[in-house]
Amino acid sequence: MKFDVNQLRWTRQPKSCTITPAKIEIVTLPHTDLWQRTYYHFRNDNAPVLQMSTSERFFSFVVKTEFAESHHRFDQCGVVLYLDSENWLKGSIEYENEQFQHLGSVVTNHGWSDWATTEISAQVKSMWYRLSRRQDDFCIECSADGIQFHQMRVCHLHEAKGEIQFGIYACSPEDSSFRAVFTHMELTDCKWKAHDGQAPDEEC
Repeated sequence: MKFDVNQLRWTRQPKSCTITPAKIEIVTLPHTDLWQRTYYHFRNDNAPVLQMSTSERFFSFVVKTEFAESHHRFDQCGVVLYLDSENWLKGSIEYENEQFQHLGSVVTNHGWSDWATTEISAQVKSMWYRLSRRQDDFCIECSADGIQFHQMRVCHLHEAKGEIQFGIYACSPEDSSFRAVFTHMELTDCKWKAHDGQAPDEEC
């Protein structure tokens, strides 16, 4: 499998971007975000999303993100699987303040988002992500070095049947803009191994 930048397509354009086989740079527009309803009671669906399509039911996508210019509350960039405005997932780091930021993931099914996070140092300015698919279930992992990955989230997308779209995103929900850099993009066989514990129920 190969990650080919020529297969990437935009769902909304950023302020500016450069795309090469080895590196993608995205400069965000202010007031761009992805979120649906839960808790905040607003709907934001205008973040730049750059994705490719696949019908492969078992794969992993790896990308390194760098965000040295991230400086304002909620600035973020990471991995995404965006089907439509009400069905998607993302994994990223959201800047909060000079002390800490949020490493987390959002899963949105049928128009309702949830957010799982942990606080990390604001000094962290790069992170690797690995998004894996096993049919309509997904695993998001992160890594500081691209070697040792740690599970962030196992989830299900109700509408992830057949062909899906996945890739990268960057956005600035408040009055901000920054440059996000994506490198080491790779498609591989699924690194998320089949479960070897309790057997599935018969209907599964």
